[in-house]
Amino acid sequence: MGGFFGTIAKTQCVTDLFYGTDYNSHLGTRRGGMATYDAEKKQFTRSIHNLESTYFRTKFEDELDKFSGNSGIGIISDTDAQPIIINSHLGRFAIVTVAKIQNIQELEEELLAQNMHFAELSSGKTNQTELIALLIIQGKTFVEGIENVYNRIKGSCSMLLLTEDGIIAARDKWGRTPIVIGRKEGAYAVSSESSSFPNLDYQIDSYLGPGEIVRLRAEGIEQMRKPNDKMQICSFLWVYYGFPTSCYEGRNVEEVRFLSGLKMGQTDESEVDCACGIPDSGVGMALGYAEGKGVPYHRAIAKYTPTWPRSFTPSRQELRNLVAKMKLIPNQAMLRDRRVLFCDDSIVRGTQLHDNVKVLFDCGAKEVHIRIACPPLIYACPFIGFTASRSNLELITRRIIKELEGDENKNLEKYATTGSPEYQKLVEIIRGRFGLNSLKFNTLETLVESIGLPKCKLCTHCFDGTGCF
Repeated sequence: MGGFFGTIAKTQCVTDLFYGTDYNSHLGTRRGGMATYDAEKKQFTRSIHNLESTYFRTKFEDELDKFSGNSGIGIISDTDAQPIIINSHLGRFAIVTVAKIQNIQELEEELLAQNMHFAELSSGKTNQTELIALLIIQGKTFVEGIENVYNRIKGSCSMLLLTEDGIIAARDKWGRTPIVIGRKEGAYAVSSESSSFPNLDYQIDSYLGPGEIVRLRAEGIEQMRKPNDKMQICSFLWVYYGFPTSCYEGRNVEEVRFLSGLKMGQTDESEVDCACGIPDSGVGMALGYAEGKGVPYHRAIAKYTPTWPRSFTPSRQELRNLVAKMKLIPNQAMLRDRRVLFCDDSIVRGTQLHDNVKVLFDCGAKEVHIRIACPPLIYACPFIGFTASRSNLELITRRIIKELEGDENKNLEKYATTGSPEYQKLVEIIRGRFGLNSLKFNTLETLVESIGLPKCKLCTHCFDGTGCF
């Protein structure tokens, strides 16, 4: 995944760019980068750092003095080194992308056959942001070039281009990843997360539509391409990745999580003493569940926030296992002799659930019940990668299906159908494997209702296998 931020102002923009980009840090942990354009000097300045062992602010705060100008873009990324700076017949520009390209090898071969070359290799592989830039410069205009990206790639791609005449923002063709525009006196900003705006005094101006392209200048916004009618924004944004104060398509993340928990609590017949959220993304759901169920909310487990990132981000599985265990600290005083219900965003591999449940019982919990904000993840994401899996067999559901069917791809529709015998057996096996007293997943219908957008506007591929390229 990843998140970007851009700003253009009538005054120097570096401070807003630095903090605005940093507010996207929960979306990625691998690379961070910023680029500014100084119109007086006619100069681009760029810096990229590896964030795998530290944080964005610690890498960039000591070098802010080298940046100058009234416009800039920044990126926190889990993919390639960015921004890329290009000099082309369209002019000079810097580019950052939030993208996942399924057919990158095919496109690479086509471009090489056209005598184009790739200069920015990432771990010996083509940098997909550079590939996107090369597709753009095949167009006679920026709009034509970006539409070339939309038409050629399989997957998704949203982007910011810092040009000599403003910032161009282009949202993914299907709108799978969001872009939000903010404004304040004398400046505009564009971001993956609206939570970047409040502390920098920006107000939400608008949400870009799928495939929409706009140019931001300090004086205003110019629409360069109208949005497409159809949208498939990722529903997992509200479940997991989104920051609680962020809004997508006008729907606040925390509000959606609270509502989904409320609906589950109102219908759940389990007898429990309290509800608790697995930090961070399970907290909103647990607060809603507690209200819907009529039980107190207790903080029986806390996240040690200073040093531990999300559990799946390290590249090695053994390190992911360690992070999953070390970042959450149980509170024995709140667990002992209680029937505790925990809310969490999802179950991907089962790494975190396995370690958490054992610790909870070791701390004296009488019963441990788990409620999950979304349906079981049956399909790895081919569009964005929110499930963080390179193959379906990294999902605990697909491993169990393979055990039951002898083929991880057999009868998937039945296992994805809430209430079917196959679904019930899958959930029961997961429950028993981790020693839970009960396990329930939110239904797809409840999730869609909580988000408040029509099902046809949401990508639910990881739950039911639907979705468009």
